[in-house]
Amino acid sequence: MYAIVDIETTGGHASANGITEIAICIHDGEKVVKRYETLINPSREIPIYISALTGITNDMVEGAPYFKTVAPEIYQLLHDKIFVAHNVNFDYSFLRHHLSAAGYDLQCNKLCTVRLSRKILPGLPSYGLGKLCNHLSIPNAARHRAAGDAEATAILFTLLLNSDTDNHIKQALKQRSREQVLPSNLPKSDIDRLPYTPGVYYFHDAKGKVIYVGKAVNIKKRVCSHFTGNNSGYQRQEFMRNIHRITFQECGNELMAFVTEAIEIKRLWPAYNRSQKNMEFAYGLYLYEDQRGYMRLAVDKRRKYSAPVYSCGSLFEGRSLLNRLIEEFELCPKFCFIQKNDQPCIGVNGSQCACEGHESVEIYNSKVANAIESLKTALPTFAIRDEGRHDDEHSCILIEEGRFYGMGYVSHYFDVDTIDQLKNNLTPYPGNDYIRNMVVSYAERYPHKKIHFGANVLVS
Repeated sequence: MYAIVDIETTGGHASANGITEIAICIHDGEKVVKRYETLINPSREIPIYISALTGITNDMVEGAPYFKTVAPEIYQLLHDKIFVAHNVNFDYSFLRHHLSAAGYDLQCNKLCTVRLSRKILPGLPSYGLGKLCNHLSIPNAARHRAAGDAEATAILFTLLLNSDTDNHIKQALKQRSREQVLPSNLPKSDIDRLPYTPGVYYFHDAKGKVIYVGKAVNIKKRVCSHFTGNNSGYQRQEFMRNIHRITFQECGNELMAFVTEAIEIKRLWPAYNRSQKNMEFAYGLYLYEDQRGYMRLAVDKRRKYSAPVYSCGSLFEGRSLLNRLIEEFELCPKFCFIQKNDQPCIGVNGSQCACEGHESVEIYNSKVANAIESLKTALPTFAIRDEGRHDDEHSCILIEEGRFYGMGYVSHYFDVDTIDQLKNNLTPYPGNDYIRNMVVSYAERYPHKKIHFGANVLVS
């Protein structure tokens, strides 16, 4: 038996909205044998634009039962049936959420008439319920009302049952079939094409724009995990509705996938990626020349398009580094903005300091240059050589003077002698502190995969 369902709601996601109307058509595989419909008081105001769409007003539902009152009857109608709806995950998520709040755990097999229509009736201009009914001459005297849409969906479902010569419905109901959990606009063929390898995957919207980038050790397994569960929150429901296509890029190993994901998020700036968009060090050590020609060091907040000499995770870290350089290279604390008062300079040179005019520009600037050079020397230059996408290649990631340079794939037989030789075989990419730290951390975990360079030459 099938329960063909349509609901009207106060908004697009279950966790913050109520149901205003529900209709259920019980279908025995040939025809509708029972009908149920009722208005429901959603316990909140119905937005004006929703009332304009459905015709359901606050006055109409004022005397209607609350959902918890009708929940027992709704559960009895649904719990042992196959749940059918047009865009089934929307209706199912609402009813499962509100039934759970009323003390009922709804667990049903699902069928989506959007997905089934695409398979059984391919090539139609649109699969929205209204346009689909117009194209197939299915009557619907009450569009955007639960009873009208449920009756139209029931007629459509009967047509699909009678036209399903390739057993798509039977395949969808198989115990191991997960097709009904997929977003209604996503072709199953996109899932079937996904490999079981490390890489990066892309979710696209209806216009082909990338809305999410993810990385995975196993692309297929990770992508499918996005569609499990019944999260009824707004962000997930909106996310699912917007997924129309999936593409992917295979990578040789986990690290390549992680770095590629970070690069692609910065390049594409997808709407649903949030965690890595601001994963940058907040402060930097900057170098600039004052009006008298003295080179000054200062810790300041990172700004877009700025190029700090060194990146710092916090103001404290930056000031600690600067204090160390002041002590080690006899720099002026006033010129480094550590001492900000008008008192005599507290640096090691005291009254003979550059800030008092007793040290020439050339001498002082040479100290600053030595301090910066010490930072560069301390920053590592190395490559990570790891598994490739197939047996005949290796992946390679280069860190040069503490900065991410780029990556690529090289022949299994390629021997590295110098950095320049390696660079010719890699693709440069814009880096950031998140990528650098990820690669450095990986090198610490797997030192045998690390290729050391000294003065741009391979160190054996």
